[in-house]
Amino acid sequence: MNTKMSVLAVVVATGLVTMACGGDAPASNATPPGSAPVATGPATSADPVQAAAATTPAIEAQTRAVAALGPHTQAAYPPLPLRGYEPPRPREVVSAAYQFAAEHPEVSSYVPCFCGCEHGGHKGNHDCFVKSRAANGDVVEWEEHGLECAVCIDVATRSRQLLSSGASLPEIRTAIEREFAPNFPSMTPTPKPPAAGHAH
Repeated sequence: MNTKMSVLAVVVATGLVTMACGGDAPASNATPPGSAPVATGPATSADPVQAAAATTPAIEAQTRAVAALGPHTQAAYPPLPLRGYEPPRPREVVSAAYQFAAEHPEVSSYVPCFCGCEHGGHKGNHDCFVKSRAANGDVVEWEEHGLECAVCIDVATRSRQLLSSGASLPEIRTAIEREFAPNFPSMTPTPKPPAAGHAH
């Protein structure tokens, strides 16, 4: 009976993610030649039922490495893999969310997401938008999940607004959790930012 309940829990969790985010995104194009990609997303979670907000030393180390890349700007970004239908938020809002994640991994890697994407291996809001970066920090491949998920976009938008208002990294994290956690049943296993972390 426990096995049946576990299977049911996985099916329900998958359905919630699909409803919140519009389904899984198809695989994207390969990394451009000559780039040395740095994976920002993980392999998939071994047991989605046990996926929780608890971090591990490996997640903490990867988050620090991604955060160390920012603030980061680059001359040109890969084109967003927009589809033939409209995303859940206006295109300019979606583009701004992707650009924020690209330019501010020092913030977005420490901000959790709440749509259930931890079941797909995401560790924070950064992973909703950026799939891989070159060794110099430039984005070489976007994560398509963020195109279809209003929750991911809203978390990034709110983080961007808070950063623009002068909030520190710990203040941004606290505000995001306070605003989103009560309304959603899950959260990515995103490490807390360093206590002295300032986002500017």
